[in-house]
Amino acid sequence: MPRDFTAALWALKLGAGVNLYLIATTLSIATPDPHVVGPALILLSVSVFRCLFPNRYVDNVVFHDTPASSIFLTRALATCSEVAYIYQFAYVLRALAADGPSWVTAASWLMVAQVVLSQGFVWGAIVTRRIHFYFFEELGWFVIFAANTIASGALWMSHGRSPDSEHLLLLNLVFGAFYLPWQVLHLRSLRIETMMSAGRTNSARTVAWRDGLRDALYERNRRTDAASWGGAIGLTWMVAYWASLIPSWVAHIARTMSS
Repeated sequence: MPRDFTAALWALKLGAGVNLYLIATTLSIATPDPHVVGPALILLSVSVFRCLFPNRYVDNVVFHDTPASSIFLTRALATCSEVAYIYQFAYVLRALAADGPSWVTAASWLMVAQVVLSQGFVWGAIVTRRIHFYFFEELGWFVIFAANTIASGALWMSHGRSPDSEHLLLLNLVFGAFYLPWQVLHLRSLRIETMMSAGRTNSARTVAWRDGLRDALYERNRRTDAASWGGAIGLTWMVAYWASLIPSWVAHIARTMSS
C-alpha cells in the first residue's frame, strides 16, 4: 500500500464518468419505478460530486482546497444519498416479501430507521469532533446490512419467485458475505483510531457545536498521505462506495425492478 494517495485520488475521478454513464442508462428506463429510480439517481449524482471532490470528515481532510470540498456540503449531500439508497434496498425487500413473512417488512423499515439514526451520529461527530461517534455510525451500517442479508436469505430460500427476484436476493447475500466481515475490520480500525486520538489534543477535544459547524463549513486540511485518508480500508471504501460497486448496484436494481 503506497504511503501517498495522490495518484489514487486523481484516479478516483474516473468514477465520475462511471456514475454519469449509469445516470444516463437509468434515465433511459422505459417504465421507471420511482421507488427505485429516484433513489438511484440521487446516489449516482452525489457520487459524481464525491469522486470529483473527495474528502474525509475526520480532521476535515480534503484533496482539493476549494469551497466545493466543504465537509458540510458533502455531508449534506451524503445524508440525502444514504437515506435514499437504503430506502431503495428496503423497498426491494418489501416488494419481494409481498406474500412472505411480515418480519421481513419490519426488518426493511428497521434499515430505514437505522440509516436515519446513523446520520445523527455522523453529524454529531462532525460538529463536536467526538470521533467515537463515527464508530456508532458505522455500527449502524453493520446493523443495516445484517438485516438486509438475513431478510434476503429468508426470501431466497422460499420458492416461486421470478429469476430477476432471485438474482436481486442473491446479490444481497453475496454482498453481505463480503461486506459484513469487512465492516468488522472497519469497526476495529475506527476503534483503534479513536483510542490513538485520545493522546492528540486537536482530534480528541470536544468543541462547541457552533464551532464544529463553522469548521465543517470552512476548515479544509489538504492532505494526500495514506493515513489521513484511512489507509487501505479508507481507499477501498471510497472506490467501492463512490465509483464502482454501490453505484452499479443501485442502477442495476433500478433497471431490474422497473422491468
